[in-house]
Amino acid sequence: MTDKLKRQDIELLAPAGDWDCMRAAVANGADAVFFGVEKFNARARANNFQSDELPEIMAFLHSYGVKGFLTFNILVFEEELNEAKKLIEACIDAGVDAVIVQDLGLVKLIRELSPDFPIHGSTQMTITSPEAVEFTKPYDIERVVLGRENNLKQIKTIGEQAKLPMEVFVHGALCVSYSGQCLTSEMWGGRSANRGECAQACRLPYDLMVDGEQKPMGDVAYLLSPKDLAAVELVPELIEAGVTSFKIEGRLKSPEYVANVVSKYRRAIDKYFDGDRSAPSKEEMRELQQSFSRGFTHGFLEGTNNKKLVEGTFPKSRGVYLGRVERVLRDAVVCRIEAPLKRGDGIVFDAGDPTKKEEGGRIYDLRRQGTKFEGEAQEGTVIELVPGRNDVDLRRVHVGDRIWKTSDPALDKRLRATFETEKPYRVFPLHVRVTGGLSQPLRSWWTDVEKGNTVEIVSELLLEQAEKRPMDRTLLEEQFGRLGGTVYQLESLEVDLQGDLIVPMRELNRMRREAAEALDGERPKPPVYVKRAVEVYGDAHRRGEAAAGRVAASAKLTVLCRSLAQLEAAVRSEKVGMVYADFEFIKQLPAAMEMARRAGKPIGLVTPRIHMPGENGYHANILKLQPDAVLIRNTGALYYYLRARASKPNEPFPQLIGDFSLNVANHRTADLFFDAGCSLITPSYDLNVQQMFDLLRNSDTSRMEVVIHQHLPMFHTEHCVYCTFLSEGTDYTNCGRPCEERRVSLQDRIGMSHPVRVDEGCRNTVYNAIEQSGAEYIKQFGDLGVASFRIEFLEETAEKVDEVIDLYSDAIAGRIGGTQVWRSLKAINQLGVTRGQLVK
Repeated sequence: MTDKLKRQDIELLAPAGDWDCMRAAVANGADAVFFGVEKFNARARANNFQSDELPEIMAFLHSYGVKGFLTFNILVFEEELNEAKKLIEACIDAGVDAVIVQDLGLVKLIRELSPDFPIHGSTQMTITSPEAVEFTKPYDIERVVLGRENNLKQIKTIGEQAKLPMEVFVHGALCVSYSGQCLTSEMWGGRSANRGECAQACRLPYDLMVDGEQKPMGDVAYLLSPKDLAAVELVPELIEAGVTSFKIEGRLKSPEYVANVVSKYRRAIDKYFDGDRSAPSKEEMRELQQSFSRGFTHGFLEGTNNKKLVEGTFPKSRGVYLGRVERVLRDAVVCRIEAPLKRGDGIVFDAGDPTKKEEGGRIYDLRRQGTKFEGEAQEGTVIELVPGRNDVDLRRVHVGDRIWKTSDPALDKRLRATFETEKPYRVFPLHVRVTGGLSQPLRSWWTDVEKGNTVEIVSELLLEQAEKRPMDRTLLEEQFGRLGGTVYQLESLEVDLQGDLIVPMRELNRMRREAAEALDGERPKPPVYVKRAVEVYGDAHRRGEAAAGRVAASAKLTVLCRSLAQLEAAVRSEKVGMVYADFEFIKQLPAAMEMARRAGKPIGLVTPRIHMPGENGYHANILKLQPDAVLIRNTGALYYYLRARASKPNEPFPQLIGDFSLNVANHRTADLFFDAGCSLITPSYDLNVQQMFDLLRNSDTSRMEVVIHQHLPMFHTEHCVYCTFLSEGTDYTNCGRPCEERRVSLQDRIGMSHPVRVDEGCRNTVYNAIEQSGAEYIKQFGDLGVASFRIEFLEETAEKVDEVIDLYSDAIAGRIGGTQVWRSLKAINQLGVTRGQLVK
């Protein structure tokens, strides 16, 4: 790829949560900026912009030759589709350069509105394989933002096979869960990560429970809190892997952070194209850490290394490591510092338990052996740190505590100066051509090279014969080159004058000013896109009263099992229409098939939630087993099965059922998956019961399967808890597979133990400890025509499987009410039962 990629092919993409951040990004070399408005973006807590600011934002960015992408990277609920359409229309009108989208139903709507308005597939789409990219191609998505779990080798493979521009996160906070697949905030607080309301449950402390016993972990409590991504050292490798957009995370961060990080990556990219592959300096890395850092990692870019991803001793930004306390004096501490330090810098003392109040404040003074130290102390110096008198209680500071430099006011001031300035942030080259003859006006053509705009400016006075000093190239260069305060810089001048001629200087100055103003008027002009009228609900299956009275008993009950013992109980039951086998290890699937076939029960096999390059063997094995159905959990796998079916059109093929993780939240997304080839769809777990009713009223409910009982799968991670904390190894090749022998759960602050399960790709799912039931809504779902209800088991015994199947089959048939199911579940469940996200 390298011989194809030039400097202008690479985009540095910066975050902007407000105007200062946007200015900081532009001033420090961003090629594009992504930002959200007040609704529909994955950073609900950011200041965000207002929709009516869109024309102003785009004019500002375009005047500096910077692109602006609007983040629309959340799921859109049924009743929000009209509002979503209005925002997209505002983006089209304002000339937004692209919209970053998660919801495939919204993609479908945008394409109906405009065939040429650019769409980028958000990382929330969980695109991690060439097949997942291929699935998006019918919708003309311009580029995809890959999952942060893809490594360099996989990125290269995806680029070479899928041939679509790739955007990759290179810096900032890492989610421990796959983006688009985290339901933790939703489960525990009704604040969905798929709606921009992440409550950061991954940053909380957990106890590690192994086979029911707590494992002592010392000061490691933050088992799911990753370090921050910093791939600035990998810029050459990323370019050579075919990455065209380098994305910096941080719409909740400060403008100083934006200025700092953007400038460092700008320098690294430019250095590479100048033939310099040297690593960033120690000072540059420190400055990056200073703006925000939980400790730096390359994430998954160099492959999975569970030991390097999570350190586990603190969940928040620390800044730069200074060293350890060697002595505590009456008014100071002694430390051999490992980074420069000066008066006014902020510090914090880390005693190994960030759940308790930590001592910290500003450096009031520095001393060396009792004598005042002037200036900045350099690394390696043994120094006495004197904190402000009321900042730090030194009685709570101990020898051995780690010290971190949390802020550097001098650095912040330098960074602010880059964007708090009256000068233009950037200048662009101008080409000027001048012609004229005696008694004619002076004609000039001014070309903005970057934009390709040309304006003609003609003198109001005629050219006269020069008595003394005729106009020449030098004089014109001097007068036309006085472009200070504008975004232009004279790069070349072509002069074609017939004879020794002159016009007054004031006229040359007027022409220059007029040219700059005219070009300024052209620079911010937005691109023009096609915009059509679309009726949002014109394609909806309005069921309304027509579905009322439909006999709920005609709906079937399906059961998802995670062990052979559960499956044996489920296939015995006449009340079960179909079973699913969702096993940790593929080697158990033939036994599951045999068990179902012996009982004459239809069986569906379940795909993993993630599809990586090179994992199609798993799906080929599923097809060899010839199940009745495949429950599909990602678009990459769906594309694989659709292609396999198309290649053998006359052979029997399993029914394809789309699971919750396809994130169907509105009827347009449901229709997209039906049209693609799914016979049944499971709605997203992000919907509360009212949002579910709204979706069902506008959908073909005879093709809907609703999950009414389960342990909600909350985190879904590439980070393996088993490997990290129960093994000396770093990944599946050397961990010794403790997951085959042990059972791990994560105990939260209120004492609930959430089971952690592993899939065939060594990915972990953390399930909610308490079962969730939608029993009370079965009748309403049935009245809306829902064809299939699913119950899912996790660790239940065969006896419990029998009990739960009986309860729900009676409820579906109308023999008992949902409230009775609820009461019975509460009675037989030690931890009780929850309505989960259905009521929020």
